[in-house]
Amino acid sequence: MKNLADIPLTVPGSGRGLRDIPSHKYLLKLLVDKEIQVRYRGSVLGILWSYIKPAVQFSVFYIALGVFLGLERGMHNYAIYLFSGMVIINFFSEGFSNGARALIANGSLIKKIYLPRELFSVSTVWVALIHFVPQVVVLLVACFFAGWSPDVKQLGAVIVATIIIMIFSSGLGLIFGVANVFFRDSENIVDMLLMIATWISPVLYSWTMVRDTLYPWVINLYLLNPVTIAVELYHYAFWMPTLDEAELASSVAAQIPPHLLTFWTPVAILVSLFFLWLGDIFFRRFEGNFAQEL
Repeated sequence: MKNLADIPLTVPGSGRGLRDIPSHKYLLKLLVDKEIQVRYRGSVLGILWSYIKPAVQFSVFYIALGVFLGLERGMHNYAIYLFSGMVIINFFSEGFSNGARALIANGSLIKKIYLPRELFSVSTVWVALIHFVPQVVVLLVACFFAGWSPDVKQLGAVIVATIIIMIFSSGLGLIFGVANVFFRDSENIVDMLLMIATWISPVLYSWTMVRDTLYPWVINLYLLNPVTIAVELYHYAFWMPTLDEAELASSVAAQIPPHLLTFWTPVAILVSLFFLWLGDIFFRRFEGNFAQEL
C-alpha cells in the first residue's frame, strides 16, 4: 500500500491538456452522446437535419452560381465540384463554431465538477463528424452515378483531408473557446471567420481564378490555408475521378495546385498541428479561471 506522503501533490483543477483525452474516452463518448441528444431534443426530424440543411444550402448556391452566373456551363460536373467542397467546409464550420461555444454551453458543468475541460471542445468535433458522414454518403452516391473511378491516392486524399479539418477545427475551437470565456465578442468574430472561410476557399469557384487574377505571391498565401488544401483534396478525390480524359484536358479547373500532394498537404498538416498546439497552450494557461469567469 502506498504511503500518502509519497504521492506527489498537484494543483487542483490542473491537467495535462490534450494528453488527458486518451485516458478519458468514456467521458468523451458521454459528452458526444449528450450533445446529440440535447441538439435534437424535441425535434421531429432529428438527425435528418444533417441531410436537409446541406441540401438546401447546396440548392441555393447551385442555382445562384451554377445556373444564374453560368459556372455550370464552364465546368464539367459542377454539381459534384460544388457539393464536394461544401461537405468539407460544412464539417469545418460546425467543428469550429461549436468548439468555440463549447465552454459557454457547458458552463454549469464546469462550475460544478472537474474533468478535463478540453473534452468539451474535442467532443464537438466528433459531433460534427457524426453529421459529416451522412453528407459524404450522399456525395458518394452522386459520384457513383457520375462515373466515379478513383485510384488509391485519391481515396487516401479523403482520409488526409478529413484529418486536416479535424485537427485544424479542434485547434481553432480551443483558441476561440478560451477567448469566448473572457470576451463574448469572440462569438461574433467566429461567425465572421466562418462566413469568410466559404469564400476564401475554392468551394464555389476554381482556385485557378485566384492564381490568374491576383498577384503571384497571393496564391502561396492562399494555399497556406489548411481549409483550402482540404477542399482541393476533396475535389481531387471526388470530382476529378468523375471526368473522362477529354474533360480533364479541356477543363482549366481540373488542374490541381502544383505540388498539392507532395508539398502543400504536409504544410497544411503542420499548420493545423501548430494551431492545435497553440490551442492546447492557451487552454492550459487559462483553464484555472474558467469556473470563476463562467
